[in-house]
Formats: sequence, structure tokens, C-alpha cells
Amino acid sequence: MTEIRTPRLLLRRWHDDDLVPMAEINADPEVMRWIDDGAVLDLEATAEAIERWEEEWDEEGFGLFAVELLASGELIGLTGLSVPEFLPEVLPAVEISWRLGRSYWGQGYASEAAHATLEFALQDRGLDRVIAISRPADDASENVLRKLGMTQERETEDPRHGFTLTVHAIDLTEFEA
Repeated sequence: MTEIRTPRLLLRRWHDDDLVPMAEINADPEVMRWIDDGAVLDLEATAEAIERWEEEWDEEGFGLFAVELLASGELIGLTGLSVPEFLPEVLPAVEISWRLGRSYWGQGYASEAAHATLEFALQDRGLDRVIAISRPADDASENVLRKLGMTQERETEDPRHGFTLTVHAIDLTEFEA
């Protein structure tokens, strides 16, 4: 089983008891504001998403980790790697992303988890490049991207929803693990 420990977090594969806390995170409109079309996800949609994330682990050898606080064992969200199939123009590519419950924002957890994910991409999976896709007004994500050393590569349009997306990238041979 793939697990990564950081000073405060455990990044791990998904457990059955993660469904309800992840569904609560996905049901928060403020959390989902910058994700996909901004729609919240209910329990059933969250269960389907977790199933897809686990399938990607099996198919690609990477995926989205559940993020747990080491101190309490509490699920606080997700981070990890995926193939951004919704945006064919960037393929082949691997995308880093994260999503945390609102009560965990502003404490450095997203940066800590994302940094560990980039180390995993480089050292464990041998990837030489990772992208991130954000929306221009998502200042919190932009801040994490800067901390990771990712640079803006271009702007494009989301083919599903028509809004502007910013594609960031990092050459992992230059990443400071």
C-alpha cells in the first residue's frame, strides 16, 4: 500500500470510512467553488469519485491520496496525481491537485501535501514533468502553485464549461525535494 508521511499528514489510499467525511467536504459550496463547474457532490457522487480514484491507482500506478491528520487520524481532504482527460490539449500529462475541507485552509496543509506529492511523482513514479490546472481567480491555489515552484505555461478554455483555465507546469528535474 502506498503511503507518504509528512510532519503533520498521512497521504494514503482510500478506506471505506473515508466516504462520509469526503462527502461532507464535497458538499461545501465554498470548497467546490473552483472545482469543475463548482457543483457540490452528494454521498453517491463522492462514492463514485472515490471508486474512480482507486481505479486510476490500479491503472496508472498513481492517483489521488486521502489526506489524514497524523495527530487525530481525521480525513481532511485529498491530494495527488491524475491524468487530466477533460483537457485533451495538454495530454499526455499528469496533473497535481488538492482539495481540503474549509476548516483546514490557511494552515499550510495543501502546500505540505502537494510538496510530498511532487516528491512522490519524481522519486517513486519517475515522472519528469507535472502540470496543475487552475482558474485565474483562485488565489489560494495560485499561492500553493507558487510555493511549489510551478510556473504558468498558458491559458486555455475549459472545453466542458467555457471558462478560462490556467495551466502551470514544473520540470521535476529542477524540483527541490
